[in-house]
Amino acid sequence: MPLTLSLPTYDGALEPYTLRAQPLQPEHSPSQPACRVAYAAAHVVSDPLAATDPRERAAVDWDRTVAYREYLWSLGLGVAEAMDTAQRGMGMDWPQSLELIRRTVAASRRHPGARVASGCGTDQLDPHAARGTADVVAAYEAQMEAIEAAGSPLVIMASRALARVARGPEDYLAVYDRILSQARQPVILHWLGEMFDPALAGYWGASTPRAAMDTVLEIIRGRADRIDGIKISLLDKVAEISLRRRLPEGVRMYTGDDFNYAELIAGDGQGDHPGQQHSDALLGIFDAIAPAASLALGALSRGDRAAFDRILAPTVPLSRHLFHAPTRYYKTGVVFMAWLNGHQSHFTMVGGEQASRSLPHLARIFRLADACGCLAHPERAVRRMRQWLAVHGID
Repeated sequence: MPLTLSLPTYDGALEPYTLRAQPLQPEHSPSQPACRVAYAAAHVVSDPLAATDPRERAAVDWDRTVAYREYLWSLGLGVAEAMDTAQRGMGMDWPQSLELIRRTVAASRRHPGARVASGCGTDQLDPHAARGTADVVAAYEAQMEAIEAAGSPLVIMASRALARVARGPEDYLAVYDRILSQARQPVILHWLGEMFDPALAGYWGASTPRAAMDTVLEIIRGRADRIDGIKISLLDKVAEISLRRRLPEGVRMYTGDDFNYAELIAGDGQGDHPGQQHSDALLGIFDAIAPAASLALGALSRGDRAAFDRILAPTVPLSRHLFHAPTRYYKTGVVFMAWLNGHQSHFTMVGGEQASRSLPHLARIFRLADACGCLAHPERAVRRMRQWLAVHGID
């Protein structure tokens, strides 16, 4: 019998929706796809029973949070830990982020081949308390030491404090040269656009992405032996490809473009070396569509581009909706998907962020997730969607 329920629309009406109910069936494999390096930036599971104020420290369900990382590893995906998807600097402070990193690294040792890279930033430093770049460097160094001691490679995250105190490109060059010179192993740089974090406007000392690329490339070329790759989250495929074409050999482009990832990962075959011809992946959307990502990358590894497109292309409308402006609230949709798919027993978030998206927005997530086969158990997803509707007075 078809599964049908009434869902709200953006014009304030209710309309019946009958599910396609054809979920993807991933093959669980701990091995990484051979064709690309792929990280899912993973969310945290809050503790709904904790008697906390949203303005206080986050209450985390550590067991379910780690269990979700184990699920991602079981699909052959790496975990990008303590990134903005984990509400880093948006509910999760540095001490809790370090605890998260330590727990994830410890769990990864039980899973041969599990890949982890962890966000290293300056969020223990109040941007308004930073007196200059020396304070920013000290904050980076403290996090580098702690994360490397935990056993994780680094993702050097963009710094709100540096964005505030830097006087121009020369300050970015000096800060990044200093911290890269101390890294124990190659790092991933992270260029996060202001649509994800308005406090990062003008990063790299430039007003446009294209003007910023010269500074970024000068940093990369100066310390290429210390850099695994760079992730850019600008939602601008032309800018990403432009930078990718100029990367030195051995430096990867990790797409963070949650609007255009399918075509960027597939690549175009143009460039002097493989790193210029396609993007690898470090994506928040891979948390929400992990089975599709795993299956598609497996197909690409077998040389089956048609299957890759057939599996991954239908997820793009879902991703574009999740990351719709204001983009920084995309985490709400990611956690909503985890709840619908049974990876947690509730739809609550650190800092009460479940309230950041409207009911019509979430209803559209439900429709789009069904359309691309990303509702793992349709009957359960319908039950939970009805529960959320009931919370809003819709029987």
